[in-house]
Amino acid sequence: MAFLAPVLNHLEAMLPAAAQQEPATAARHRAFIVRRFVGASAALASLPIYIAIRGVPSALELGIFAWLLIPILIVLYLSRTGRYGDAHVLSALSLTCLAFFVAFCSGGIQSFAALWLVTVPFGTAISGSRRLIGIATAMAMMAAALLVLFEIGGIIPASMIAPREQTFLLMLSTMAALAYACGSAMSAAAVDRTAGSLCQEDIRFDRLGRAIPDVIVHFASAGSVLFASPSAQRLFGVAESELSGNGLFELVHVADRPAFLTTLSNAAASGEGACLAFRIRRRLGADRPGEFVWVEMKCRALDGVDGAGEAEPEIVAVLRDINDRKPQEAAMRDSTEESERRSKTLFVARVSHEFRTPLNAIIGFSEMLMNAPAESSSRSAEYAKLINESGHHLLHLVNGILDASRIEAGRRELAYARLAPGPIIRHCADLLALKARETGIEIVLQLARGLPEIVFDRNALIQILTNLISNAIKFTPPGGRVTVRASCEGQKFHLIVSDTGVGISEADLPRVGEAFFRAPPLSGHRQPEGSGLGLSIVKGLVRLHAGEFDIRSRVGEGTRVAVSLPVMAQSARPRLEPAMLVAQAKRRISPNSDVQVKKSA
Repeated sequence: MAFLAPVLNHLEAMLPAAAQQEPATAARHRAFIVRRFVGASAALASLPIYIAIRGVPSALELGIFAWLLIPILIVLYLSRTGRYGDAHVLSALSLTCLAFFVAFCSGGIQSFAALWLVTVPFGTAISGSRRLIGIATAMAMMAAALLVLFEIGGIIPASMIAPREQTFLLMLSTMAALAYACGSAMSAAAVDRTAGSLCQEDIRFDRLGRAIPDVIVHFASAGSVLFASPSAQRLFGVAESELSGNGLFELVHVADRPAFLTTLSNAAASGEGACLAFRIRRRLGADRPGEFVWVEMKCRALDGVDGAGEAEPEIVAVLRDINDRKPQEAAMRDSTEESERRSKTLFVARVSHEFRTPLNAIIGFSEMLMNAPAESSSRSAEYAKLINESGHHLLHLVNGILDASRIEAGRRELAYARLAPGPIIRHCADLLALKARETGIEIVLQLARGLPEIVFDRNALIQILTNLISNAIKFTPPGGRVTVRASCEGQKFHLIVSDTGVGISEADLPRVGEAFFRAPPLSGHRQPEGSGLGLSIVKGLVRLHAGEFDIRSRVGEGTRVAVSLPVMAQSARPRLEPAMLVAQAKRRISPNSDVQVKKSA
């Protein structure tokens, strides 16, 4: 039967799209198409055999074979339009007309063709429609009545078939009619089996619907309920039948009804899923008003089909009881808000502490300057110097806070430009050389030869370098060394700043880079000055440039901070000429080509 597979697949593809949505409807359409298409095709294919046995066919016989094209045309009509009822009426009419015409030309009601009038109602049996069966029966009876009336009135012409052939044609017609009736019965049985399996599916679905705590609801386009699963009794305290129409809507809390209808409308209009948490009344008994519980509804549009075969937007939704989850969500929300309040309080406390030190110096020394004798000019100059230093420290702290806040909010504007990193690194090292010299620290630069130009924000690169180098100097004791390495591998620019300082404990290392976090001093070491914003700003700038930040440290061995940045910034790639691209591709840094430059302390 493998040779029939392409034919059956083709016939399956002829099913109208509207009929494929429901198995029972699809089974009826399939039975109609297969029986008429295959039957008519088989009969047409037997024409050569018929000619070989009977010889040249008569005009009546050729007319019968030509009529076999009509069922195929009706099948095509059904496949194109999906009008199942009209196709049955046309099929019954064509068979009735054929039987009436052949009987009229071959002896009237006593003809072998009159037997086919009995089979007309059988063809509509698979439709499951009493109306169609009644129409087919009425057609057959009217044709039989006309044959009788014509025979009584003497209108029936002489038979076109010889008497000796009547017996053969009667036998052939009887066998064909039995085959037709058998095919109709088998098609009806197949449809019944499909309907029976659907009944079993309905039973299984009902069991599943009662076992699953979630409620499945089928809404019409206007929001009325077409179907609700049996678990509605458990969730709403009412039978699923009471939710039909506007029954479910009446249970929704009045304040949540606009959001409920809006969610369904949006799901139907967009065809995408939607979710809503709302309150719904759960009935506790006939004499009790019930209580409102929280449910979560997830809904999605599907295509419903009306009687005319036109699609309407309908919605299927799953409702879940989340009443027990709401207190947990409220507790989590309160906990988050409390944590945010504490963070803000801690932030204000840290900022206030950082501001207090320079402000106390400014206020104290300014008062001493005001009360100092006029002749103590040396003391006045010293006080003025301390006030100036405190003011600069306060300005630096405010600028750091503003930079950190802009980076965190994503409002830091970056001015990308093509930069040569070597001169910038040397410039930053020169800026901090005096500070390093005062504390007896050596700054060593190890820059790979032929560093390519990078696309970067100049001010951001200077800020990253100065923060990393000044941090290294701050935590390195006198006689130590700070090393700055720069190299390029592929499309990555690597910048490493390491020191021989006191290091950071393993417990504090994960928090390094948090705003205002300063690791507590190790035993035997003083707490260096600083606001704890430097590394936070560095991490933020690296993140804005789509780079990577890594810090490693051991107590007593120093700290190593590595920054990897893209050579070409992702957010602002300048257009490069082909020659420049070739030149950059040829630049490869050898690991043995490092140049050491020492900034002596």
